[in-house]
Amino acid sequence: MTRNILLFTCSFLIAAIPGFSQKKNALPPEFSIKKTETEAHMRFLASDELMGRRTGEQGNMVAARYIAEQFRKLGIGNVPGVFASPTDSYFQNVPFEKMGPNGTGEITIDAQILKSGQDWILMSGGAADLHAELVYAGYGLENQAKAWDDYKDLDVKGKIVLVQSGTPEVQTPSEIIAVSSEKRSIAIQKGAAGLIELFNAPVPWNMVNKYFTGEKISLGEESITSAQAFPHAWVNGKEANLTRTLRSAKQVGFKTSGRTRQLVSSYNVAGYIPGSDPKLKNEYILLTAHYDHVGTGKQGGQPFSPEDSIFNGARDNAFGTVALLTAAEAFARKPPKRSVLIIALTAEEVGLLGSRYYTAHPLLPLKNCIFNINSDGAGYNDTSIAAVMGLERTGARAEIEKACQAFGLGVFADPSPEQGLFDRSDNVNFAKEGIPAPTFTPGFREFNGDIMKHYHQVSDHPETIDFDYLLKFSQAFTYAARLIANRATAPQWTKGDKYEEASKRLYNK
Repeated sequence: MTRNILLFTCSFLIAAIPGFSQKKNALPPEFSIKKTETEAHMRFLASDELMGRRTGEQGNMVAARYIAEQFRKLGIGNVPGVFASPTDSYFQNVPFEKMGPNGTGEITIDAQILKSGQDWILMSGGAADLHAELVYAGYGLENQAKAWDDYKDLDVKGKIVLVQSGTPEVQTPSEIIAVSSEKRSIAIQKGAAGLIELFNAPVPWNMVNKYFTGEKISLGEESITSAQAFPHAWVNGKEANLTRTLRSAKQVGFKTSGRTRQLVSSYNVAGYIPGSDPKLKNEYILLTAHYDHVGTGKQGGQPFSPEDSIFNGARDNAFGTVALLTAAEAFARKPPKRSVLIIALTAEEVGLLGSRYYTAHPLLPLKNCIFNINSDGAGYNDTSIAAVMGLERTGARAEIEKACQAFGLGVFADPSPEQGLFDRSDNVNFAKEGIPAPTFTPGFREFNGDIMKHYHQVSDHPETIDFDYLLKFSQAFTYAARLIANRATAPQWTKGDKYEEASKRLYNK
């Protein structure tokens, strides 16, 4: 009798230990990921040897290769039907044009001279010395769906076109950047000699001047053509006198030494895991994080010293990339019901370009994607939570909260709303297509000194990372993705959300 009681008691106590016995077998693989694994990923991706992972440079290529070889080691294939064989390549080539620093020059209207690097900056184009008629063309856009054409009844051949920045609906910095190249393309197609854009986003001009006058990377063509010599300037439209002067001008001189340019490549790194459910596997959940950062020295745009000039980007965004690799390992060991497409994105830091290129050249139909979880962040000041941009908007709050709670984390929705963070990471390019797309971010409740201490600073290296928190964050990200991928029905945008209409078009609802 005593022996039976003892055996019963021991069995009860063993079963009660978290993660032991039958419960251990029931838990998905993300629960058994080790801190040594996530720490090793972080220490490599944010190491000095990768030189800040700047898009188009060698450190960025090494990071891409590391991610691809992790996929290969885990037995993850690439996207079926896209590459030559399941393990032939994980790389989606993204072509870029790298331009040198802003050149010298001036824009003249009668006796008034606007100086390059002060009143205006050259966004693209080679050397030019133009004197031509100035034609105002609204926002410089065409939209057939809305029967809207800013060039209607305008002859701009051989003339310089003046346009407003952004669109009639949107004047956010990301939108201005996104549509600026489109305006340039339209002006070239119309036969214009040059383009001047009145920049008027709610961003201080000195910040714009600092950020865009240095080396610049944009999505490129397969070859450099004469059209790329077309001069395109941003003028400080926040200065009312400059706007008035240009709007009233009939003739303008536009002289610039131009910006050097060359073609470079970088890569989105994609791995694909088929789902376990015969029907649901035709749909997929998309997991993303950008792996690029800002480089070294002057490229970083922040103070540095001879002793430390490398912007390692541990928080932004080796942190999110580690979460992506954690998900890759867990799903390779046990796939969810729906398929999983994992994409490490390039060129986020230079304008969300890797994700923008991907949505224009998807490896799988976007309409089959039920959800995107993006991981990105500036840093953290609260290791008890994960912050989620779009938690209340994208239809998967319950799954995200459950996943975080499983690893002892709370969830804080949309911190610092004044920053407009939902629209400032790669998720927004998928949201624009209609895919519910929150960003899963290291924990913070507001931007303060703790965040800015390391954000885009040379101090953002692995030695400053809380590796216990990195593990829990990566596990919670993965488990949330699993719970969403296993849902009976796909999440939906909150009714009335600004991206709901795009969703209806994408999913034919």
